Amino acid sequence: MNRHIKDSLSRPLRDLRISVIDRCNFRCQYCMPAEIFDDKFPFLPKSELLSYEEIVRVSKIFAELGVKKLRLTGGEPLLRKELATLVAELVAIDGIEDIGLTTNGVYLEKHAEKLKAAGLQRVNISLDSLDDDLFKKMNGRGIGIGPVIRGIRAAKDAGLGVKVNMVVKKGTNESQILPMARFCKERNMTLRFIEFMDVGHTNGWQLKNVITKKELLDMLQTEFDVEPVEEEYYGEVAKRFRYKGTTTEVGFITSVSESFCSSCTRARLSANGSLYTCLFNGKGHDLKSLLRSGMADEELTDYIISLWNDRDDRYSDERVTGTVKGQEKIEMSFIGG
Repeated sequence: MNRHIKDSLSRPLRDLRISVIDRCNFRCQYCMPAEIFDDKFPFLPKSELLSYEEIVRVSKIFAELGVKKLRLTGGEPLLRKELATLVAELVAIDGIEDIGLTTNGVYLEKHAEKLKAAGLQRVNISLDSLDDDLFKKMNGRGIGIGPVIRGIRAAKDAGLGVKVNMVVKKGTNESQILPMARFCKERNMTLRFIEFMDVGHTNGWQLKNVITKKELLDMLQTEFDVEPVEEEYYGEVAKRFRYKGTTTEVGFITSVSESFCSSCTRARLSANGSLYTCLFNGKGHDLKSLLRSGMADEELTDYIISLWNDRDDRYSDERVTGTVKGQEKIEMSFIGG
């Protein structure tokens, strides 16, 4: 394509989250509760998943639209075979500056070096508890923290950047807030506290279970001196802080208490090729059928531009103001974080 098309967008489009698979080896209460996602749950057959070739084609189009950052998610993306092959192809796309992976870390020990060699730059590892018994209960599979800790170590040894994501739910794992902060600070790893969000319809979300950024920060400041860090780019989601006297950061994802709809620059592609313009909007737009219909890249680009320019998603704003109306929502396990 020899067209300057970024100026066609009504707002910047910087970040594309790509779910490469719709299943996970965990059945955690946040995204794949066991009572819903049991052994009989009908996950997508392989033919319904976007192929790596299709993912690369879409990513090239998004790069021309201004996307600089790709993150591979799931489900658990490391369940997808030969993922390093996809990473290597995405790294080669002109304009892509940052490729990351969100994972529960269990299989990282096996794959970290290969992923780094392919060009992966960083991993976000989900870890909601350092207490082994609580972690086993929360993941629904009886898996202890050992494999995750080994995965973190393997990622660091391989030279990958490592961030740890912790979803905090009142009445479940708030006892782990300070232990997690100590653990990450001692290892010079960024920790992201994530407010418990009402993604999908199966995680039993209630506002009373949310521990807000203000409450989390107050708890953190009982033991640590932290100072705010300026945002690095327009649309940055995390509210970032730094432990004074160090370069180690801690951040907060505040979708519930401090929404950021107005500055959102992120789109999401599901494992079956649907494009979502908001994490909380269940209305996906079927790109897979267009990809497999023989549609030219120029036509597909124009279609994506029209979707992005017509978006009016502001669910988190509406939640704050109490004006949310009933709407279909997509499950976290299907679209990624």
